[in-house]
Amino acid sequence: MYKSLLRKTLFQLSAEQAHNFSFGFLKFIFQLPFAKSLFYASFNVNHPSLEREVFGIKFKNPVGLAAGFDKNARLYNEFSFMGFGFVEIGTVTPKPQDGNAKPRLFRLHSDEGLINRMGFNNDGVKKVVGRLKGRYTSVIIGGNIGKNKVTPNENALDDYLVLLNELYDVVDYFTVNVSSPNTPGLRELQEKEPLTKLLKALKEEAAKKSFGKPILLKIAPDLTDSQLDDIVDIVMETQVDGIIATNTTIDRSGLLTPEKEVEKMGAGGLSGKPLSHRSTEVIRYIHEKSKGSIPIVGVGGIHSAKDALEKLDAGASLVQLYTGFVYEGPGLVKRINEKIIENARTS
Repeated sequence: MYKSLLRKTLFQLSAEQAHNFSFGFLKFIFQLPFAKSLFYASFNVNHPSLEREVFGIKFKNPVGLAAGFDKNARLYNEFSFMGFGFVEIGTVTPKPQDGNAKPRLFRLHSDEGLINRMGFNNDGVKKVVGRLKGRYTSVIIGGNIGKNKVTPNENALDDYLVLLNELYDVVDYFTVNVSSPNTPGLRELQEKEPLTKLLKALKEEAAKKSFGKPILLKIAPDLTDSQLDDIVDIVMETQVDGIIATNTTIDRSGLLTPEKEVEKMGAGGLSGKPLSHRSTEVIRYIHEKSKGSIPIVGVGGIHSAKDALEKLDAGASLVQLYTGFVYEGPGLVKRINEKIIENARTS
């Protein structure tokens, strides 16, 4: 139904218009008395073989919604009824910001991909915290955090510390985003010295709390092997709790969409099927380099149960959806979980 009817309707709108319309529509639908039970019955799958304990958190299943979809924590409760085991909100910044000029989100139909240069558009941490206090489900919530565009890199740590402290009581884990290509200079924070300093400071701040919260690092798919070696060393040194692999890519090679169309879309991070192979490569590399000691959340180009299983087989403990969810709808979550159960029964 999603692909035959809803997606066709939504794809008549621009990508960002469709996203905003979907949020408004879902908010309306979930106010109806039957909605929660209907969505739960349609998309949720529960089975012991789906349960995971990763970085000290128990997940009912390993399929999550990636950051960037519910930036402002508006629908995290509702997404739990669509079968997700966890939802990552954000990227959140200390102060509200509009993000980059529109248009800034584009579909690559032939590639089943998206290019975005949203630029951390969000309502700011205060409003997001207020919404997260309204959690009425047991869904695991991750908080994806990033610096404001106007904050220079030398002061970036201040932004991340503000976010850690503001969100600490309302999320279950943190993701440090230094890998988005859409905030000028942000990826420079992935270099060894500034990244080590940032992560050490966040771990030290978290250690002051009365209870621990995992801190994960989200990395770009465009890193070289030597840079990935540095990432593994940094994670080991700072004792960060895991890695999310990967963010969007700036690479445009191998696309089916005509080059002129892609050039018109301009700069931004590419997600979806074109990212699938590279993100799996990064997962496998980190898993092997760390001898399986670093928990990995796999994200990038998951459009089928097969795609998800490839990432789990490469070394991921959990997976996240974004572009695949746009193209395939909530049925994808159910298909992945059902395939995991099927494999567990036959293994």
